[in-house]
Amino acid sequence: MGEEYKEKLLWNVKREVKQIMEEAVTKKFVHEDSSHIIALCTAIEACLGHLLKRRAAGFLRSDKIAALFTKVGKVCDTAGEVCRKVQEQLQQQADLTRLVTQMRTQSVGHEPLRRQGSSTTSRPPQPLSAQAIKHIWVRTALFEKVLDKIVQYIVDNCSKYYEREALMHDSVFGPILAALLVGPCALEYTKLKTSDHFWTDPSANELVQRHRIHGAHRGQDVLAGRRPALGIRKRQSSGSMSEDRFAASAREYVESLHQNSRTHLLYGKNNVLVQPKKDMEVLRGYLSLHQAGDNLTLKWTPNKLINGTLGDCDLEKSIYWDYALTVPLRQIVCIHCHQRSDCGGTLVLVSQDGIQRPPLHFPPGGHLLAFLSCLETGLLPRGQLEPPLWSQKGKGKVFPKLRKRSSAARLIDQEANGEEQSAADYVFRIVYPGYRYEASSPSSWQQAEVTTHESLCQSCSTAGSNVSFDYASGCTCIHDPIPLKMLCQNMKRQIVSRAFYGWLAYCRHLSTVRTHLSALVNHNIVPPDRPCEASGGLSKEVWSKYQKDCKNYKELELLRLVYYGGVQHEIRKEVWPFLLGHYKFGMSKKDMSKIDAKISERYQQVMREWKACEVIVKQREKEMQSAIFAKLSSGSSIDSHVLRLVHRDSTLSNEVFMSVDEQDAGSQETPSGEDSTPTMTNLVPPVALPQEERPLVEFDSPDSGLPSSRNYSVTSAHSQILSSIDDGQSTEEEGGGTEDGRTPSELAGCRDSLTEDRLCSQLDKLIELLDTVALNLHRIDKDVQRCDRNYYYFTTSNLEKLRNIMCSYVWEHLEMGYVQGMCDLLAPLMVILDDECLAYSCFTQLMKRMSQNFPNGGAMDSHFANMRSLIQILDSELFELMQQNGDYTHFYFCYRWFLLDFKRELLYDDVFAVWEVIWVAPRISSQHFVLFLALALVTVYREIIVDNNMDFTDIIKFFNEMAERHDVQHILKIARELVHKVQSLMDNK
Repeated sequence: MGEEYKEKLLWNVKREVKQIMEEAVTKKFVHEDSSHIIALCTAIEACLGHLLKRRAAGFLRSDKIAALFTKVGKVCDTAGEVCRKVQEQLQQQADLTRLVTQMRTQSVGHEPLRRQGSSTTSRPPQPLSAQAIKHIWVRTALFEKVLDKIVQYIVDNCSKYYEREALMHDSVFGPILAALLVGPCALEYTKLKTSDHFWTDPSANELVQRHRIHGAHRGQDVLAGRRPALGIRKRQSSGSMSEDRFAASAREYVESLHQNSRTHLLYGKNNVLVQPKKDMEVLRGYLSLHQAGDNLTLKWTPNKLINGTLGDCDLEKSIYWDYALTVPLRQIVCIHCHQRSDCGGTLVLVSQDGIQRPPLHFPPGGHLLAFLSCLETGLLPRGQLEPPLWSQKGKGKVFPKLRKRSSAARLIDQEANGEEQSAADYVFRIVYPGYRYEASSPSSWQQAEVTTHESLCQSCSTAGSNVSFDYASGCTCIHDPIPLKMLCQNMKRQIVSRAFYGWLAYCRHLSTVRTHLSALVNHNIVPPDRPCEASGGLSKEVWSKYQKDCKNYKELELLRLVYYGGVQHEIRKEVWPFLLGHYKFGMSKKDMSKIDAKISERYQQVMREWKACEVIVKQREKEMQSAIFAKLSSGSSIDSHVLRLVHRDSTLSNEVFMSVDEQDAGSQETPSGEDSTPTMTNLVPPVALPQEERPLVEFDSPDSGLPSSRNYSVTSAHSQILSSIDDGQSTEEEGGGTEDGRTPSELAGCRDSLTEDRLCSQLDKLIELLDTVALNLHRIDKDVQRCDRNYYYFTTSNLEKLRNIMCSYVWEHLEMGYVQGMCDLLAPLMVILDDECLAYSCFTQLMKRMSQNFPNGGAMDSHFANMRSLIQILDSELFELMQQNGDYTHFYFCYRWFLLDFKRELLYDDVFAVWEVIWVAPRISSQHFVLFLALALVTVYREIIVDNNMDFTDIIKFFNEMAERHDVQHILKIARELVHKVQSLMDNK
């Protein structure tokens, strides 16, 4: 247990060092306030505090790290300098705390003066954060770039400070810890804080924590759909932002809505009242009119968002966002204006569909007329108001003089008495070229007689529903009947058109699903929810019942249990050979024993073959190095032709080849001094060369070492091949000639030439074979040594078994060779099966599918294309985001996922669970379950990706940091739901 705990401590340091080095590579520097610094310091302190002697802590026993640095600083000058700087920082922190306390006391006593506007006092310097104080010793040593030296000193003198079982006292782990800190101590750290330093490249863990804390509030905002999508809003969830900084950001956000470089502000007025809903209080807000190209936009935002007040909770703020208005003027056809003596005027916007927007109540002072004037100016030259505002000298724009039409006698009486009835309500239309109606031509403005309909403007009917007005005498609250009829017809056509195109889009959507995704899932629908009987997975009890009587359980039922709940860990060694195809369900123990014996025999044979070839390869490399060294010693250059000759010469002088006669084995005579029954094995594996081109060369088993008693030369090979050719041409020679008249001596010359060519060709193929084997052996040795070195299982002996299995598989598949990543696929099988022959057989079965993911196969391109189709159909919003941010819809960030079946993304226990589902999914739900796992992995972090507007580099960095931190059971659940979703689409449900 102690060794495992120390390995875990060291593994945490390795992980954090990796993260901080990646951040340094990305940004060229690291902020001192970065979350990676805190995580690294925490991991280092855990190592330094492991089994520290009590007397080393002394009177600072509560703070072991401070006690350790203080004690080491007395004898180590480097650590002493760090102690001095830490004491200075702590003293400055105490002074700052005292200063802040005094300022707060003074501010309480002079509250009236502060309220009167004395804002010239500067803010006190910010104190260190609690995290900085907590890790101040390790942080200071890290920023001073001496932490690795101090740790190395502690390792060298560990007996003074640590117990014998401590990590720092370990002869391996201690030096490794010191070596790991060399990289972080060479980085550049900065205190520079830009305006967005709180949001610059946060760690993946921090992004996930933000999403968990604020996911519910953001979900309501997204459903509302009316809040403008600006980046600064999504950043408010950070706990690092102070209240005053948030208020400034909120104010900056609202100001960016109304004035920026892309739009021109035509009008702005604060304290415009709006009642968003009935039975609700009236809200004050900021009204503005913007022009962007040919488009005009009206915006209104509640003042509480502009002020950035912090008295309300986030939920209330989200409600205010719902009340904010953004109205494109292209959608507005009528503007109803109502003037009253008790207020500055009310404006009602009526859109094309006849729906009225909430009334805008202007404060007194002619602001309504000013807004209409700015609106009319913004509409020109492409649009205009009908009727237009009048121009009056000295007053600018004014409302047109409109009078109520009455009888002639009443009109004469009013003129005689000097009475004049001015209009208080107006209706303006917004018209554009091409949309002008004949009945509303300018010549008819003052002669048109219309009827007021209360149903269209409930707030401006002042004289009853049958009162007649004209433009010269009263309010024109309604337009001509012809535009209203056309408006209704347009609405009808739009509703039918939208319904039709919606239906057409749905049909095309289903057609795309059936065309592109039909082969990705099985057509028998599998519910995503786990049935009660399958929730526990394949347990030990169920497996025992199956072994006693195979007829009790059908194979499909067992696979369904694995699909929904996995396999209990205690029986994985017994179940995995069935899942991978080494055994077949229903086999008897006798049949299983036969298969094991057959696999063992085959494995031992393959082992003998490649180990014998390895002996030759090592001898060739040794002789080649000697030849190159001799050339270099002589001072001559070595070109490729010389290397080729050395290569061939060393091969022919290995003295491990022997000739194989074509005659019957019974007629062979055993040379004197040799074993009469040597173990022979073919050099060339069955897949290496065609049948007719396989070299007739064999060599001894590696068990006997390099054979020195058998000599092989070019002459003996030449004579042997010549003998085989002579046997095949004996008929022609016995006849004394051939059809072309050539004599036997001439034929012999031709045979000599042909034999030499064939011999050279076969030798070239042998050399090429040995080169291939040597290259693959080097690649395997390199990967085996670094394969999951931190996992407890992979000791030296188990790594040797891993190498044997990998070399055996590659020997049988030299046309593909070894590709980096194969060791990652074999390692989990070794951990579970813990049997060399069984792991070899199961790995061979696994590679029948996985080999297509490597460069020689074509499965990876298919995976990317299918992922593109799945995302595009199931989540079009995320697909559009990927296209906009550099277009990474090629999905290359999923390459490692598909290549290794997510092995490097998960912990070992999670790898076991995921692999089991992948293996059984082809029989249950989908042969391409890895696609749905990848899609589920993206879906789980979808909101984080969208909120942070990630590009290709960001998403790769995010998933690299999230490796081995995923909730696998949740991801598997989402993957099963996605399979069911596609199956439902296929079934048109």
